[in-house]
Amino acid sequence: MPLRLKETLPVIEKLKKENIFAMTEERAQHQDIRQLKIAVLNLMPDKENTELQLLRLLSNSPLQIEVTFIRLVTHQYKNTPASYMLNNYLPFYQIENKYFDGLIITGAPVEKLAYEDVDYWGELSSIFEWTRLHVTSTLYLCWAAQAGLYYHYGVHKFELDNKLSGVFSHTVTDTQSELLRGIDKNFYAPHSRYTGLNRDDIISNDKLTITAESDEAGPYIITDDKGNVFVNGHPEYDLYRLSEEYIRDTDKGLSPQVPKNYFPDDDPEKEPVSRWLSASNVLFTNWLNYFVYQITPYEF
Repeated sequence: MPLRLKETLPVIEKLKKENIFAMTEERAQHQDIRQLKIAVLNLMPDKENTELQLLRLLSNSPLQIEVTFIRLVTHQYKNTPASYMLNNYLPFYQIENKYFDGLIITGAPVEKLAYEDVDYWGELSSIFEWTRLHVTSTLYLCWAAQAGLYYHYGVHKFELDNKLSGVFSHTVTDTQSELLRGIDKNFYAPHSRYTGLNRDDIISNDKLTITAESDEAGPYIITDDKGNVFVNGHPEYDLYRLSEEYIRDTDKGLSPQVPKNYFPDDDPEKEPVSRWLSASNVLFTNWLNYFVYQITPYEF
């Protein structure tokens, strides 16, 4: 599937080296096709790696996708040069009158803060509200899933005793969900977070459905009756992301626990094992097909 991207986005060359079809805006204009319009609100500190992870997963559809990265104006990005954000990300106010087939909102390293104490909570709340009329389906990842469930449905998070880090077994609990069509009933997914979701708040709301969960990691995928998807984990993570986080935290002197079920024998000197990538690919492909393409109007 061709991804339509801004010519200035540095990850284009990396995608090409991985044999992923990424076309520039100029070439895409010569194709007579209704491409899907997908926006990405990337809240992760490492912008380029997160872009690469998401674009890999979006590339597994036969549809042409126009990807627009958007940024907040009420937040100062400390880990990314201002020039990078200005060249590759549009401020929300420039797109708020437009309509998108899908929106992806990533996690953010602000889990231990109360939602209202996050410096951009006001603007993010405006985006949550904006999605109701301007986006066919929104895919919320990790902290964004927790924040979205809190904003839309009053689902509370709670702080874990220790950071949940590793690759955990999950079970499909809604076998009729198109979102998980083609995924094994038992599958793996990576987690890296300090907070969990209050399961009772989810199951007591008849507008929400837990479609997959884990005995160890808790509710994982929650859908609502409006076609939105809340994924309480990091299905976008590539093979080495948890290793990079472990090394980063070790270098900071934080004495992190070794990510569970990730390194063979839980030995960080060994090469990580890929257990979740195929399930993640199916998840993103199903979201694009059943929650976006099959639902969105032809003309936006």
